[in-house]
Amino acid sequence: MANSIPRIGVLAIQGDYAAHATALEEAGATPSEIRKPEELGALDGLILPGGESTTMLKFLEKRHFFEALKDFCAHKPVFGTCAGAILLAREVRNPAQRSLGVLDAIVERNAYGRQIDSSILHAETALPGGPLEMVFIRAPRIAAIGAGVEALAWREGFPALVRQGNLMAATFHPELSADRRVHHLFVGLVSGAPAR
Repeated sequence: MANSIPRIGVLAIQGDYAAHATALEEAGATPSEIRKPEELGALDGLILPGGESTTMLKFLEKRHFFEALKDFCAHKPVFGTCAGAILLAREVRNPAQRSLGVLDAIVERNAYGRQIDSSILHAETALPGGPLEMVFIRAPRIAAIGAGVEALAWREGFPALVRQGNLMAATFHPELSADRRVHHLFVGLVSGAPAR
């Protein structure tokens, strides 16, 4: 994998999956839109984009996609953004809902209010290169993380970008920014490059 271009899927149910595909291409990966569980087998990694987490969950459960996704998360790198972060979490609150339970984090849905309360922040992170633009749209909040989870960016003292082994999650939308550092980080994770 170190010498080849990784093929990274984007779950193409909801959210701006096309923007994720563009960001992946610019970060050095080959993107692929995924709509069926059998398409997972050809991938080196996967992005679970934003959208409405309950709607995404219904789609996944109806098409026998949920268990296939859980199995994929156990073996390959996965990055969840916004609703995708909710799907990865060990526990979901406000209200509670089913999740894949693979990321050792507690996530609160719509923690910062409705769509009208969306915002763009620029903040220092653990990533090199200065302040990172973070676009929040009806964002969830990562209320708590386990000992094996590393926080890389924050909003109001709460983690906004985290990494746990082969998993990454962001409560913002990196695909809506021209800054590709977050996608570069994930592509590096998929490629097996040293994490930085």
